Amino acid sequence: MKTPFFQTVFSIARKDLRAELRSRELVTSMALFALLSILIFSFALELDRVAREEAISGVLWVTVVFASTIGLNRSLAIEREQGNLDAMLLAPVDRPAIFFGKLTGNFLFTLLVGCVLLPLMTILYNKTLLDPWVLAVLFMGTLGFCTVGTLLATMTAQTRARESLLPIVMMPIALPVLLSAVRATTAILTNLPQNDWMIWIQLLVGINLIYVLLCYLLFEYVVED
Repeated sequence: MKTPFFQTVFSIARKDLRAELRSRELVTSMALFALLSILIFSFALELDRVAREEAISGVLWVTVVFASTIGLNRSLAIEREQGNLDAMLLAPVDRPAIFFGKLTGNFLFTLLVGCVLLPLMTILYNKTLLDPWVLAVLFMGTLGFCTVGTLLATMTAQTRARESLLPIVMMPIALPVLLSAVRATTAILTNLPQNDWMIWIQLLVGINLIYVLLCYLLFEYVVED
């Protein structure tokens, strides 16, 4: 008899959270990378105040994207190395529930790093990023990127070149999410009228729904081998 869908999702997410609370490996490495990245961008753009203001949303999302790539790579690699993924696939559970369980953990880790970045970048770049709409875009953009990333990280986890392969295959697919998130964040931070940037948020929501549905349908085929 199969375990209920949402119970499986919750159990896998709880397992990831408990493992991270013990080791603090994923979030620590992601946060350190993100911190170093925004510091480097801050120093590089220090002499040009206008460039700093125009580039701040790009800096935020580039940092979040590459930090999450580190987390996604390591998260699925650990499952493969320890045999956890094979054990979950053999268990009497729906395979899409495994995907959503892993997605929940990856999303929470990445969102946590993104939320930590906002006050740090507010201080370093002298620009307020603690805006409810920026937080909403961060939430939706992170969800879309982690949805695609979790599926592709599952595919590349069994390859030797997973650290370099995942960003190569993920960036083109996740580009619509990244583009919408950057455009929406830039428009919000430059105080444009809501009508000018709401279309990007609506587009981001639509892309997320498409990606979640596609990954839900494709995950079972991805893990068949």
